[in-house]
Amino acid sequence: MDGYPRVEIIEEGMREGMQIESAAIPVDDKVRLLDALSETGLKTIVAGSFVSPKWTPQMAEVDELMRRFTPKPGVTYTGLALNEKGRERMAAYEPKLSPPGGPPRTLVHVCDVFVRRNTNRSQQDEIDALPEVVQRAVDNGATEAGIAINAAWGSNWLGRFSEAERMEHLAHQMALWHDAGIPVTRVWIGDPMAWNVPYHVASQIRAIRQRWPQIRTFHLHLHNARGSAPISAYTAIQQLGAEHTLIVDTSIGGMGGCPYCGHGRLTRMIPTEDFVDLLHEMGIDTGVDLARLIEVVHLAEEIVGHELWGHVSKAGPRPRGEDLFAMDMPFIETFEEAQHFRLGPQVYADAPSPWKEPISSPRRSS
Repeated sequence: MDGYPRVEIIEEGMREGMQIESAAIPVDDKVRLLDALSETGLKTIVAGSFVSPKWTPQMAEVDELMRRFTPKPGVTYTGLALNEKGRERMAAYEPKLSPPGGPPRTLVHVCDVFVRRNTNRSQQDEIDALPEVVQRAVDNGATEAGIAINAAWGSNWLGRFSEAERMEHLAHQMALWHDAGIPVTRVWIGDPMAWNVPYHVASQIRAIRQRWPQIRTFHLHLHNARGSAPISAYTAIQQLGAEHTLIVDTSIGGMGGCPYCGHGRLTRMIPTEDFVDLLHEMGIDTGVDLARLIEVVHLAEEIVGHELWGHVSKAGPRPRGEDLFAMDMPFIETFEEAQHFRLGPQVYADAPSPWKEPISSPRRSS
């Protein structure tokens, strides 16, 4: 739609979601889930992470998953690796897996505690490594670059961070790329501890646009432990124009979590199905078949063995046309009865119905 940025979704359920679920989930089920996700119209899926099985046993069989899943043409599959060994393992599955998308980027965690817990490095280690990252990009002939901050808005151990702190880390990276003669065209901001609130997200995007108008791609990785991530993502859309691209990481059912940040499975993410529904209501095309995506969420619940946290998979999208509810349907009270939008009227066949006459409306023919 005119005026809105281009919005891209990166699906994180197989990586961010599975890394906090049971390590006992069979590979057969993971293959089934990944293949089902491939049929939804999602364009980019993070298929897993190549990390130590000692600390992330949920990814111990990621190599088998990579060998067995069936890639769908037109879908980009990526993975996560935190060190050179992981990158070598991941590269073995190219072209089935694609290298991380976009130009090379530098990254600094604003929270020194989190980066130590998550990667066993310090913030200063990251800062000291930045010139090497830039030089490698120069040697490889890069023509553009990205800058990034993680644990950006606050820390469960250190409290809230200021916009000035975030801008200082971004500006330091920007200067390194400028000195190397490589223009910076995108920014990535991560929030693993769910400190995002819409006001601060909006202010940060405005500050970046004002100081570095050449940045046209904004990538947000927002966790949803406190329920504000979907609102923050919507607010980000409002801050950008048609000349921009907004990339948002989401996860089916909102599943996701980090064992290092203090919330476990409650860390959560923006439910993919809820975000797709919101974008569709705004007139922003995603190419995603929402009905098919909802079925994948229910498959994921079956596989992980518990209910997930999205809303649209439970109540359905807003009905229109032939999908409008029957006007004289009976009382709907239970979660199971509410699934009539996907399972049909038989799920409420025994519900009480006090209507003495059929209900009709002049706005509907039937």
